Amino acid sequence: MELTPDILRTFVAAARTLNFTKAGIEVHRTQSAVSIQIRKLEESLGCPLFRRVTRGVELTDSGLSLLRYANRLLQLHNEAVASVTAPQMNGVVRLGAAEDYAALHLPLILKRFAESYPLVQVELYCDLSNNLLDMLAAGQIDICLRNTATLDPGGTLLGMEPLVWVSPVDASPEELSPLPIAVFHPGCIYRGWAIQALENQGRDFRIAYSSPSISGVLAAVRAGLAVSPVGASTPLDGLRVLSKGILPALPSAMVSMHLAAKPEIPAIQHLARYIEEAFCAVPRWARQSA
Repeated sequence: MELTPDILRTFVAAARTLNFTKAGIEVHRTQSAVSIQIRKLEESLGCPLFRRVTRGVELTDSGLSLLRYANRLLQLHNEAVASVTAPQMNGVVRLGAAEDYAALHLPLILKRFAESYPLVQVELYCDLSNNLLDMLAAGQIDICLRNTATLDPGGTLLGMEPLVWVSPVDASPEELSPLPIAVFHPGCIYRGWAIQALENQGRDFRIAYSSPSISGVLAAVRAGLAVSPVGASTPLDGLRVLSKGILPALPSAMVSMHLAAKPEIPAIQHLARYIEEAFCAVPRWARQSA
């Protein structure tokens, strides 16, 4: 069986969402069509790529190995097509992103995009997810990356980001009462979810630090002054994830990408593809608790 881009995109979508129904939505296929395509791929390769679990599927060791190659093959495929069809592509792409994703995930994506399209100028805007959607509707940006509770119409699901509580490695602010927390400014869903979870549990807390940036929030935590709710993909240097039960469980955010209704330049679609495939490279967002 040939590993065509079509087959690889279906496999990667299933690996990212860990759910064949959600994968089908992304690649515009039914759940049964995705299942058939994955089964044929497994039969051709002679090994299982997924195992079924309670809420969907998870990758086997063979699936994890194939995922690394699948993303590299898709990247090379897109770069090869771009080198022939649009080597001199230029223009401006206005990209909006939630600040934590801009800081943690976009640097490598933008670097790779610039290597393929050096004449394209990318303007980056950071703001709250709801504000970004308003900017997109107003024509102020061309692409936006958001983290939300639900997937808004027209968005492409890039993955599910579990939220975890983090604390410093050399202090235990989680033992204090009231609990000191470091959060983003009002309007951030992480802040809202954390406050709601603590109130539902009846846990006394105080907002010790508030910042518009992930670096500001994590600085307070690393200093030993507070705990914070962050996405599980956040680098954990100087941090530890609190074990389940110490603080109330937090939900997962939907990471989605939205494009302008009628992109005016081809570079918009190309950058969107780079973003989608970069997020595909993360097979599962959840981290194991310490």
